[in-house]
Amino acid sequence: MSIKKVVVAGGGVLGSQIALQSAYCGFDVAIWLRSEGSIKRAQPKLERFKNIYVDTLEKMKTDASAYCRGLSKKTELSSEELDELKKQAQNAYDSLTLTTSYEEAAKDADLIIEAISENPEHKIEFYQELAKHMEDETILVTNSSTLLPSMFAEYTGRPEKYLSLHFANTIWANNTAEVMGHPGTEQKYYDEVVKFAEDINMIPLKLKKEQPGYILNSLLVPFLNAGQALLANDVADPETIDKTWILATGSPVGPFHILDIVGLETAYNIVVMNPESKDPETTPGKIAKMLKEKIDAGETGVNAGKGFYEY
Repeated sequence: MSIKKVVVAGGGVLGSQIALQSAYCGFDVAIWLRSEGSIKRAQPKLERFKNIYVDTLEKMKTDASAYCRGLSKKTELSSEELDELKKQAQNAYDSLTLTTSYEEAAKDADLIIEAISENPEHKIEFYQELAKHMEDETILVTNSSTLLPSMFAEYTGRPEKYLSLHFANTIWANNTAEVMGHPGTEQKYYDEVVKFAEDINMIPLKLKKEQPGYILNSLLVPFLNAGQALLANDVADPETIDKTWILATGSPVGPFHILDIVGLETAYNIVVMNPESKDPETTPGKIAKMLKEKIDAGETGVNAGKGFYEY
């Protein structure tokens, strides 16, 4: 099997990036979204990411530190080559198809990447409807940050062709793709997904078994939770917490800057899966309340122009 047509389900922060990156690397890409309103919200994200690609490629002409691994496997590029890649980014953006139709999205799809919200009920509903429209040979993967593919395999109608493909944020720079099967995943489909990851300029990170949070989020989520706990318990403000981490470790960013990049809806969906979050007196409950207040105010992170910081 050779993957040519790719469908990304979901136009959030990562869904938009995955779609644009796949199109940038030459794949025929469609984005499935739940509603016309979702399409309107996805379009500015896609344009923003396209502009980042173009601006970064322009900077790479004069600044070697601007190089991003996801934009080119070559580390040394001429101005003419960078101009061609800028055209490639624009063409990728122009080529994207956005649809609310399951039938239109699934037709002739070789690979469908589910990148909808971290809500088990929503994922099950999506998989059960999608199963009615998929071609027999279509491979289905999830970009879920914390949920295991074995939780959903039976609902997909193709458990042997179902697995996880998890991307880090800002995938044009942090070009990792964690590949994780479940006990029923067939090896040949796992291998196809690894190859696809390589074909879109990602570095495949192959997991041997299911792990909640994969490798990256097994490390990252406890770190972000610790930062949020310090704020929710009124130990220090976001700026001080971030400054502490940056000065002490040499990291370029702290937990609250990362949360803004990830998006506060994702952080909220993760924390409410903890049963303790239902009790407002617990730390998870305080974190959930804090995030919900910011989400309700429209302060959902970088894409909204404001989260814990203004952008």
